[in-house]
Amino acid sequence: MTQPTRPRHHTAETPEDVVLGVDTHKDSHVAAVTTLTGAMLDTRSFPTTQEGYRQLLSWARSFGRLQRAGVECTGSYGAALTRYLHREGITVIEVNQPDKATRRRRGKTDAIDAAAAAHAVLSGRATATAKTSDGPVETIRMFKMAKGSAIKSRSQAINQLKAILVSADPALRESLTGLSNPKLIRRCSELEAADGTGPAAAARHTLRLLARRIRHLTEEIHDLTARITTAIGACAPRLLDRYGVGPDTAAALLIAAGDNPGRMGSEASFAALCGVSPVEASSGKTQRRRLNRGGDRQANSALYTIVLARLRWDTRSRDYVERRTSEGKTRREAIRCLKRYVAREIYQTITRPGGPR
Repeated sequence: MTQPTRPRHHTAETPEDVVLGVDTHKDSHVAAVTTLTGAMLDTRSFPTTQEGYRQLLSWARSFGRLQRAGVECTGSYGAALTRYLHREGITVIEVNQPDKATRRRRGKTDAIDAAAAAHAVLSGRATATAKTSDGPVETIRMFKMAKGSAIKSRSQAINQLKAILVSADPALRESLTGLSNPKLIRRCSELEAADGTGPAAAARHTLRLLARRIRHLTEEIHDLTARITTAIGACAPRLLDRYGVGPDTAAALLIAAGDNPGRMGSEASFAALCGVSPVEASSGKTQRRRLNRGGDRQANSALYTIVLARLRWDTRSRDYVERRTSEGKTRREAIRCLKRYVAREIYQTITRPGGPR
């Protein structure tokens, strides 16, 4: 447990505003309370349990009126604490870890990191409201994570099945040659187990096991896709009606926005979050902008996928790219501009789910 400083409690007659900072870990969280001028009041460690969260909040409120908290890792170790604080009416600000220069200057302890989280809120260095992670989008995130691992495992199993076929007995290999993937997997799953312990029997048995695994993973993927689609309909029912938007791309964009998309404030913030906003790179007499390489890369990839679908089937999108290229932009630059427009459209759909089409 962190060595506490001398606490300075305030009476109920003169409550003082205080700020909470939390350095999160798997088994315990270290919290620090500071005044609005940055003066440290106390630091203490609490277990990552429901009772531990209750004790942490009660302890922090004993110093004054608590309205804001800076929490590290709100999407992982600090997710449960963030949800608890939100339910208790505390505004949670997402805090990045201190940079290396600051750590070299001040040192590294959990108490120092907790105090730095509170100071980041006070100074305005941290301003992003944390995701609530308590609604349909959190459901989508978990389903999408499970679907991604299932797709990866299925691809690996298919590759292994085809690798075994390459070196399999000629009679077995020839009986399965020329089949499409669905027919090949079905035929392999129906193979009878051969007697013996030689390579030929082992190949038949392995092909049968892999094919059945692939079919099971395919059923799992279809089930998760259906569940993702249902969850999308609960939070953004018009999103899937947008041209080129499918369950996977919609899920990635909703996960980036979170269950409380209003925290971003504007569509420009959403574009920056997705890495499609231009960044100023001017110097001296040179005035230019460069590509934004930050943001959520999965959301950025989802926007790119939507743009490719529109360029293939949507006449307006093709006309836009042709017009911009005729003005001197490259095709890549025109696509980046189109991604920015799609981000604006998606933001309006997410934040105004019941608005006009």
